[in-house]
Amino acid sequence: MKKLILDLDTGVDDALAISYALGSPEVELIGITGTYGNVQVEQGVRNSLAITDLLGHPEVKVYQGLPRASTKDSFAVGKVSAFIHGQNGIGEVAIPDSKREAEGEPAVDFIIDAVKTYGKDLIYVPTGPMTNIAAALRKAPEIKDQIGGIVLMGGALTICGNVNAWTEANISQDPEAADYLFRSGTPTTMIGLDVTLQTLLTYKETQRWRDLGTKAGAFLADMTDYYIKAYETTDPLRGGCGLHDPLAVGVAVDPTLVTTLPINMKVDVEGPTRGRTIGDNDRLSDPIKTVNVAIGVDVERFLNEFMTRITALAQQAG
Repeated sequence: MKKLILDLDTGVDDALAISYALGSPEVELIGITGTYGNVQVEQGVRNSLAITDLLGHPEVKVYQGLPRASTKDSFAVGKVSAFIHGQNGIGEVAIPDSKREAEGEPAVDFIIDAVKTYGKDLIYVPTGPMTNIAAALRKAPEIKDQIGGIVLMGGALTICGNVNAWTEANISQDPEAADYLFRSGTPTTMIGLDVTLQTLLTYKETQRWRDLGTKAGAFLADMTDYYIKAYETTDPLRGGCGLHDPLAVGVAVDPTLVTTLPINMKVDVEGPTRGRTIGDNDRLSDPIKTVNVAIGVDVERFLNEFMTRITALAQQAG
């Protein structure tokens, strides 16, 4: 059985990613590592603990990660992030705080230890900045050859970014960390806006969760409705909310959900295109491709898997 680590800045779609992982019998979620982005790292850790409790999985341990980008001294949540995810990260929905706390081991050390324990059975899924995994690779570079793979949510190769014309939000938080990951040789699949913006959820689907009559179902419905409403302002022509982070988990569970382009990637870290994810000219002819970029997605099959798994989890959790 595959082992998963989710690295999350736990906002709305991160919470849905947790739900997808917990609803997938093919994988075991062995831990969540916290990062910053949609919220401060402390809030994200709090959300992850509370959500795993609510969904009936208090056995999932949560580890606090690095609180800011590798090149910065501080981090502040952006206004757009707060608008899309709410001040508390989960659509301003109130759920009880967990009685548990984050583990004492730092997230970076947990990642390294998990790779050395599970090896090729471990898939690491970062859905926020790449700060934690870049730090782990710097500290223990040998893990790049030991890990089963990384499936990240971030970047855009064939379409525009969502921060500006060339930059996606997760990459924009720490371009240096993402560039380090791409150049490290670690086997990586990039699930970018190219595919995540094709996987949309609407009020019709969230009503199914509300109709369950469970606390978990009500939470997922209320939280996601907030997210959909934000999309109506920020991306009114989309017709729903993008399932960014859940798609990354979906691909970690079942890689056949997407079609990919093998291409060695880099991130621009200087100049006017800082934050751009693009092919690395210097490694274009290298026969060994360590990055696969998703350029197509089986939307219908993914949405069916998404709704089936999360609805069943919400029903069971009560």
